[in-house]
Amino acid sequence: MEPAIRTTVVDPSEVAERFRADIREQVRERGRRLRIVGLLTQQEGPARTYAQYARRGAENVGMEMELWELAPRDVLAAIRRANEDETVDGIFLYYPLVDPAEDRWLRELVDPRKDVEGMHSFWSRLLYENRRYLDEERTRRTIVPCTPLAILKLLDETGLRRQGVQAPLEGVTACVINRSEVVGRPLSAMLANDGATVVSLDLTGSVVFDPAIGRHTHSVRDAEITRAQALAGADVVITGVPSREFPLVTAAEIAEGAICVNFSQFRNFDDSIMGRASAFVPRVGPMTVTMATRNLLRLVELQG
Repeated sequence: MEPAIRTTVVDPSEVAERFRADIREQVRERGRRLRIVGLLTQQEGPARTYAQYARRGAENVGMEMELWELAPRDVLAAIRRANEDETVDGIFLYYPLVDPAEDRWLRELVDPRKDVEGMHSFWSRLLYENRRYLDEERTRRTIVPCTPLAILKLLDETGLRRQGVQAPLEGVTACVINRSEVVGRPLSAMLANDGATVVSLDLTGSVVFDPAIGRHTHSVRDAEITRAQALAGADVVITGVPSREFPLVTAAEIAEGAICVNFSQFRNFDDSIMGRASAFVPRVGPMTVTMATRNLLRLVELQG
């Protein structure tokens, strides 16, 4: 029998700490505590847990974060207040605030200059157009969603992305099981804009994000690729299915040496992938929080 692959487990906390050291130094150089306001309506569950982690993460790098605990009916007024308050540098929304339709509208009311998440349509349009700078001199970088950005940084730890080239993921095939507007879709676009071919799966079927090689940005087309086909052909498998009912991805489904990343609050991978995958990222949370603080620094820099 051939020896099993030694699967490397990437600890997001260890990776995040390296970024935090740089962020702390930049915060010290600014000479004042940057201030984030987080809006939360949930008394329990993932949103509250995430908000508490984010507050500790902000404090860890010398930033101040206030959690405004609200009734759903008060969120609109709170966003307006935070937008108008010159002492607030960044705003973070913890979903669900009201319901999916209302939350999309509320996200658009956040001043994009304070949008720590990078989810406002101002930033999303730039992401999908693969515009990475706000100026022709390429000195003012755009803001991208913090969880997809965190995943890309964690993929760097596995050696998947080649550094110093225009298309660091050229030749890579990725399978992303999640197509939410918050993570799955922007993540697929970012992977494709870096040169990967991405098969995006959700309950409605599959689409392919073709890479932005030889053109300005990626393209998206409908496909009839099954879960089995997508997993078997992927160099990297990224899952974010927020359900215990999701059929776990097993070793038998993935290619030998594939990289596996889990960003759901539930583990989407069976233990059998250990010894089949070359690397496994079991969670992303600590890096998401760190990328949010990094986004805040960039927003402040953009203000001059």
